[in-house]
Amino acid sequence: MTVNGEIKFSPEELARYSRHLILPEFNIEGQKKLKQAKVLVVGTGGLGAPLLLYLAAAGVGTIGLVDFDVVDDSNLQRQVLFTRDDLGIPKVIAAKKRLEALNPFIKIIPHQTALTSDNALDIIRDYDVVADGTDNFPTRYLVNDACVLLGKVNVYASIYRFEGQATVFNYKNKAGELGPNYRDLFPTPPPPGLVPSCAEGGVLGVLPGILGSIQASEVIKVLSGVGEPLSGRLFLFDAATFETRTLKIKRRKDNPLNGENPSQTGLIDYQQFCGFEKPTDQAEKLPVKSINVKQLQELIDRNANIQIVDVREAYEYEIANIHGELMPKSEVTSHVQKISKDKQVIVHCRSGKRSADVIEMLQEKYGFDNLYNLEGGILAWAKEIDQSMPTY
Repeated sequence: MTVNGEIKFSPEELARYSRHLILPEFNIEGQKKLKQAKVLVVGTGGLGAPLLLYLAAAGVGTIGLVDFDVVDDSNLQRQVLFTRDDLGIPKVIAAKKRLEALNPFIKIIPHQTALTSDNALDIIRDYDVVADGTDNFPTRYLVNDACVLLGKVNVYASIYRFEGQATVFNYKNKAGELGPNYRDLFPTPPPPGLVPSCAEGGVLGVLPGILGSIQASEVIKVLSGVGEPLSGRLFLFDAATFETRTLKIKRRKDNPLNGENPSQTGLIDYQQFCGFEKPTDQAEKLPVKSINVKQLQELIDRNANIQIVDVREAYEYEIANIHGELMPKSEVTSHVQKISKDKQVIVHCRSGKRSADVIEMLQEKYGFDNLYNLEGGILAWAKEIDQSMPTY
C-alpha cells in the first residue's frame, strides 16, 4: 500500500519478506524499491516460468506477462509454472492465477498477444525493466530495440540443449555510463535454420530453471541497486560439464541504434531482418501447398500413390513416426534424388515449420512442384488421428 506517497507494508508482508529485510545491504529500502517497480516478462515458457515465480515471491509490485501461446503437454518438462490442470489454457491466464496464489500482495497484468513492431513500444513503455525469456531471434531483436529506444533495461537469457547464457543490456551504471545491448553482442542474426529452436534441438529440463533464476537475480539487483549487474559481461553455463565462463561485451561504434552514427530510429520488420520472411512477390511465385492429417489418412487408407518424407532428426523419428522416409532437414539436399517428382510427396516434421522451409527450398533450388506440407506435423497426427502416439 501507499500512504501519503510513501510505500508501506502490512504485517503479513513484513513477515513474508523478513529474510530480505534482515539483509544489511537490502533491508526495508530494497524491498520498497521492489514493491514500487514494474517488470515486464516477455515469454512465460522455460525461462519465464522460474523467473516469474521468483519475481512474484520476492515482491516485485507489478509484473506484466506477454505471451500468445497456450499450455501444452510438452511444456511441462521444464515450465514449472504450469500443471496438467492448465493444459489448453492461455499461458498468461494460467500464470496470473498461479502467481496471485503465490503472492496476493502484487499486481499481475497479462498481455495475451504476440509482441510485434506494432505493439512493443506501447506495451514496454509502462515498465521499468524488461526480462526477455523468448526463444527466437526476431523477438530478441525486437525486445532489444524497443528497450534501447525507450531507455529500458533488458535482462536477457537464452538456452539450448545443455547450454545457457545471460547478461543485462542497456543498463546505465552509477557513474552514468551506458552498457552494451543485444546488437553489440550480435550485430546481425544468424542465417535461418542455423540455430535450431528448443522444439527442434531439445533442452535439458532443468537448464531454463537455472538461467531463469539468474535472470530473476539480475532483475532484483537492477531494481534494488544491490550488487553489480551483469552489464558488459556475458555469463555462459554448460550443464553437461558444469563449466562456466564470463566474457566481456563492449559497445560497438557501428551499432545502428546508439553507435556513433545511429541509422535506426524506430522498430522494423524483424521477421524479414532475420531472414524468416521473403518478399511478398517471391512468396507468391513459390507457394507452399499443404494437406491436413485427415486428408493424409484418407490417402493412406486407399493406398494412394504417394511418398511421405520426414525431415525431423533421427532421435525424433524413434520417439514417434508415421513411417515416412527419414531425410533430416540438415541433410535433405543429399537425398534429393530419392524424392519423387512423379507422385504426390507429403513432407512433414514435428509441427509443420521445418517441413515448410524444406519445401520452399526444394521448390526454389530443384524445381519441385509436387510437394505438400503436412499441417501441424506429428503433433496434429497425434491429436487427430492416433491419440496413443507419444508427443515431445
